[in-house]
Amino acid sequence: MEFFRIHKTIPFMRHALVLNIISFVTFALAVFFLLHRGLHLSVEFTGGTVMEVAYQQSADIGKVREAVGKLGYPDVQVQSYGTSRDVQIRLPAQKGMNSDQQSAQVMQALKAVDPSATQRGIEVVGPQVGDELTTNGLKALAMVVVGIMIYLAFRFEWKFAVATVLANLHDVVIILGFFAFFQWEFSLAVLAAVLAVLGYSVNESVVIFDRVRENFRRYRKMNTVEIIDNAITSTISRTIITHGSTQLVVLSMFFFGGPTLHYFALALTIGILFGIYSSAFVAAAIAMWLGVKREDLVKGPVKRDGGPDDPNAGAVV
Repeated sequence: MEFFRIHKTIPFMRHALVLNIISFVTFALAVFFLLHRGLHLSVEFTGGTVMEVAYQQSADIGKVREAVGKLGYPDVQVQSYGTSRDVQIRLPAQKGMNSDQQSAQVMQALKAVDPSATQRGIEVVGPQVGDELTTNGLKALAMVVVGIMIYLAFRFEWKFAVATVLANLHDVVIILGFFAFFQWEFSLAVLAAVLAVLGYSVNESVVIFDRVRENFRRYRKMNTVEIIDNAITSTISRTIITHGSTQLVVLSMFFFGGPTLHYFALALTIGILFGIYSSAFVAAAIAMWLGVKREDLVKGPVKRDGGPDDPNAGAVV
């Protein structure tokens, strides 16, 4: 299924240098903000207090978050836990206060809003657990990157593998740069979104590179630049359908999912947008500059001839 078909190849690679300079500047700014400001890590990474509070009736999450926010916890995590009457509150560690003092202060504020609030439990998340989560998160990210490189090297060619990994790291660093610049809270949910973006972005690159390999087999008269331009052009309709439908779901989570899903959906939104861009203009351009050629991908005889104006050039498989 496709919304439209473009018969004339769009010369994307003609602007590759300018677009990649913009990408490099954006990437450099993201790295700068990561080093200069750092990430605003959540309780899971920094340590803190996790409280469980029960109500006699369904809890108003908004009022709970507002009451705790007035105590000096602007980014506190409040979510339903088990049933609609149970609430879980994650408090970051504060200097000069232990967990018991924090929980007592919070319960006093909650009882002022609803006297039926009762504390069910309290758990302390130490910095050692946070360090372990950070280490495991970085290991997971590294394993995903290595797995992508191995997969693409076997399916296509090492030049495509290098190009895709660089493009994916471009997406990840830019997402982290946004979170560092605006000091949005970086939680385990956001880390899961970053890992999801890696898989999502590599899927788009695989689609384009698969079309590049197919074009090399079809058209002997087209050079590498024309092959890549045609591959990107012929997959535009598919990109609009898949990414557009996915973005609608993510935006629905962003606008209607509440504060619990806010940063998760925000990270996915940024990642999907930059994932489309990087697959077309970063990964494809890097593969072109690495010197990918027909002999790298086509081992057998070329089946047919053609050019960029071939009537089948815009077909989407």
